[in-house]
Amino acid sequence: MEPHQNRGRSETDFSIDKYGDETTEKEECDEQLLAEYGLLMTLFLAGVAGLTTAANAQQLLPRKFGLLDLALLGIATHKLSRLVAKDRITGIIRAPFVSYRRSSGEGEVEEEPRGRGFQRGIGTLISCPYCVGPWCATALGFGMLFAPRITRFFASILTSVAISDFLHRAYAATKEN
Repeated sequence: MEPHQNRGRSETDFSIDKYGDETTEKEECDEQLLAEYGLLMTLFLAGVAGLTTAANAQQLLPRKFGLLDLALLGIATHKLSRLVAKDRITGIIRAPFVSYRRSSGEGEVEEEPRGRGFQRGIGTLISCPYCVGPWCATALGFGMLFAPRITRFFASILTSVAISDFLHRAYAATKEN
């Protein structure tokens, strides 16, 4: 086969060693902790599978979620993920895994993952509200199955704080104008 006939075909290679071969962002790519992320993802999925199995055995899985519960959990997840990942007060939880960089205003901080391997992987997870969001949503979702009254109570508190945060920012914006 001539070289031009091989266009469009590629060798099948599932090696993770070639993960960053095509990028110009070598430094960022080198920080990708594929094994550590794989382990964290495995722990997450195993926990979800175990809790889903338990909820199913107890016939707790709903046929559908109501829109109000979905809105409550969505807003509560937003606030909980920001509390875990960015709040100044919860820095004690993140401190073994991140390095403080600076205040980012409104009681939040900017931090970067530190260390190597699993320490850095956890630091990446818990310092990013987008990364920790699925974990928070899952915890709240299973809370709704196993302890709905308590979860609704705490989700309502988180939702109230999130709404309050937006109102504070809106008030500050109107004062500036």
